[in-house]
Amino acid sequence: MEQLIQRFYEKYAQTDISNIRDFVNIVDWENRMIGIRGPRGVGKTTLLLQYIKKNFQPDNNVFYVSLDHFYFSETRLYDLAEEFRRKGGMLLVLDEVHRYKNWAIELKNIYDDFPDLKVIFTGSSLLHLQKANADLSRRAVMYDMPGLSFREYVLFEAGIKTPVYDLNFLLENHIKIAVRLISEIKPFNYFDNYLNYGYYPYFLENRKSFHQKLQETIQLVVEVDIPQFEMVQTSHIIYIKRLLQIIASSVPFKPNLSSISQRTGISLNTLKTYLRYLEQGGLISSLHLQAKAINSLNKPEKIFLDNTNLMYSLSGTRINTGSIRETFFLNQLKQVSTVNVSMSADFFVNNNYTFEIGGLSKTRKQIKGVPNSFVVKDNIEVGYENVIPIWLFGLLY
Repeated sequence: MEQLIQRFYEKYAQTDISNIRDFVNIVDWENRMIGIRGPRGVGKTTLLLQYIKKNFQPDNNVFYVSLDHFYFSETRLYDLAEEFRRKGGMLLVLDEVHRYKNWAIELKNIYDDFPDLKVIFTGSSLLHLQKANADLSRRAVMYDMPGLSFREYVLFEAGIKTPVYDLNFLLENHIKIAVRLISEIKPFNYFDNYLNYGYYPYFLENRKSFHQKLQETIQLVVEVDIPQFEMVQTSHIIYIKRLLQIIASSVPFKPNLSSISQRTGISLNTLKTYLRYLEQGGLISSLHLQAKAINSLNKPEKIFLDNTNLMYSLSGTRINTGSIRETFFLNQLKQVSTVNVSMSADFFVNNNYTFEIGGLSKTRKQIKGVPNSFVVKDNIEVGYENVIPIWLFGLLY
């Protein structure tokens, strides 16, 4: 355990708290057990270490450990928690819990047996809350952590801080907001770069190797996370890769599942399962019609890659500008809203607003007569009436 403590102190010393994501304010840290989920690479570990360094001294009261450490090949998590508490520990922070077998059961026992010990843990987005419901129901409060918004990217890249805007407020006041911000943000200086490499915070380490790292992340999700956590046969990994490549080459993808089944050699039911795994892994986003209930049995109307950075890594030079716009809009909106396919345009949000996405030449003809409808345009700094610049939707979180 001493080696783990030493490693924690090293990480504590190296942690930079000059820029902390606003997600830290979304979490109610007073809860006795907190779970933070999110796709690989969105910054869960960094956030935890920043929270610790900002609020605690490096002493016996707090302890951070990653459960992928070889220490846990011979020692139970429960035993570590018991020893830490016995030495006066108050906050136990556990990273990568999905690397530890039976993590949910032991967390339940820790919660029940040590009521004076607070626990914060992170896990892969593949670990659906349903997986832990039997053991952690009414115990852990779960939060889902996305990658950087466009607003956060500008803050990290240029040090320019802007407010978070509620969607309703933004729609009603988009002209005033844009006029006030364009002099300081200069959105066209940052927007294309964000689309290319701004969603995952590790762009700060090295932009030149960003897409190499992102491709390695994708590979880990497909080759390690999905087979390990969803009991997929290793021989089926090639099918999941093939499915992801089909989606990447034609997003937004309107799936004909029977045709894909024939092309990939994957049975229809297995295909639906693999699509769900790819979505839980943070690689794709599926959209359903507004009138349909969303469950694993319904065929999605459209499938997108989860964010535009993935498009640049997986699609290369074949990227379609229109697909980039729609992927960005969906990615930013789905973090704060319910998004469906619209019957008359591109997106139907919160069962109220209709959005048509396009470039400079996009007209309002398609949404004429549709209540609460908007055209979202690329390549404009300020909108007018119900025409809104697309970059503004990057300020929602």
